[in-house]
Amino acid sequence: MYEVIFNTHDVVLLMTAYQCILFALLLLTIKRDKYIRNVFLAVFLLQQAAIPLDILISFGAEFRHIAIKWSPDLFYVFGFGYWLEGPLLLWYTRSLIYKDYHLRLKDIIYLLPFIAYAGYQLIFYYSLDVSDKVTIQQDYDLSVAPQIMNYVTLFRELFRVALGVICLIEIKRYTQHIRTNFSDIDKIDLTWLKILVIGFLAIRFWAVLVAAMIILSISFGISTNFEVMGLLGNYTTFLLVSILIFFGLGHSSVFEGLDLRPQPEPESVKDEQEPEGQKDKIKPEMIEQLTRHMETEKPYLTPALTLEKLAGQLRLQPRLLSNIINRHFDCNFFEFINSYRVEEAKHMLADKQHADKNMLDIMLDVGFNSKATFNTLFKKKAGMTPSEYRKSVNAA
Repeated sequence: MYEVIFNTHDVVLLMTAYQCILFALLLLTIKRDKYIRNVFLAVFLLQQAAIPLDILISFGAEFRHIAIKWSPDLFYVFGFGYWLEGPLLLWYTRSLIYKDYHLRLKDIIYLLPFIAYAGYQLIFYYSLDVSDKVTIQQDYDLSVAPQIMNYVTLFRELFRVALGVICLIEIKRYTQHIRTNFSDIDKIDLTWLKILVIGFLAIRFWAVLVAAMIILSISFGISTNFEVMGLLGNYTTFLLVSILIFFGLGHSSVFEGLDLRPQPEPESVKDEQEPEGQKDKIKPEMIEQLTRHMETEKPYLTPALTLEKLAGQLRLQPRLLSNIINRHFDCNFFEFINSYRVEEAKHMLADKQHADKNMLDIMLDVGFNSKATFNTLFKKKAGMTPSEYRKSVNAA
């Protein structure tokens, strides 16, 4: 007779681990560009592989008994994955956002829960004799296990959620940053990263609910079907990992990252800086200088125009230029530059000399690189699409 080791639910856990390990190896061996961020993603995937293996060993209907026979040391060894998920996701997020990102000494604070977990297991479990470990695993019952461990599990899930929220805050912060410093943000796409973070964050919120329900069930006798809740989380994780791998092949190196290191000011700019007390004071002549430069030189026609480049042309500090745009024109750099592009497009659409130009030509001529962005901003500014605007001015 053959012995059944895995059921269907166990196979899903194994497939999740297999996918993660396979894609991690692919990232480390094949995708050589953007190597640092690929390393973070690969280690994140290896950690994701550890979690279903821990679930399989600890809660697998049949495999738990097999694992006890093989070696009781298999228990808890993959539990490190829970404590490393949050830090690794945060570091991967930052590696996409920053150019040349690397870990700093203060990042070790995120590893303190993992270090505490590893120390606890080494002292109170792995230091025991094999026979004692076998006895612990054979007699294990969640309902009579030390209550403190249930609260540790709840803390673990809250810790993972907290770092996921930090990831979202980082993404939001630098989404605002790129709109303040770049006039063309179509190539700076954070959608993929948002989907990844929100997806895992949703699963971790579910894990918090499960951990809380376990405490309520044991302490207050509230009846809950933990098997169904756990299986739902496992299948959702499998689906999310599958999506991660499918899209990650094309998106893991798309975002170029932001270089937020302080840039040295040119000497010509330094010589004309305001005194310390006047650093952020906006003078009328500065506003006039900016307006005149935009109207005569038309720097907005350059698609890759950035705040730093425009500040260099005006011999102003980037921060001062940003303050002028934000406080006087009541918009960010992205909106400011593209409002000029829309106005230029309106002039070209109304000019009969450009009647033979199609929308794509006009879009490129005025500095846009994306048709979708061109249409969206034009409609927001003019109240109609570029095609509708051309028809209206021709009919007038």
